[in-house]
Amino acid sequence: MNRLEELKALIASVEVDFQKFYDGGNNAAGTRVRKGMQELKTLAQDIRVEVQNKKNG
Repeated sequence: MNRLEELKALIASVEVDFQKFYDGGNNAAGTRVRKGMQELKTLAQDIRVEVQNKKNG
């Protein structure tokens, strides 16, 4: 369950910047959102590989 907590923490860390960008129009927050989404994509891919490996072996 450690990976789930890591995923939740990453989403929570980006949440504030989402609000700043979409509600406040803060462009710097948009950059942080993009960075956070890239980290989320990487983490999701790592989790997918782990699940696939565990399922197959």
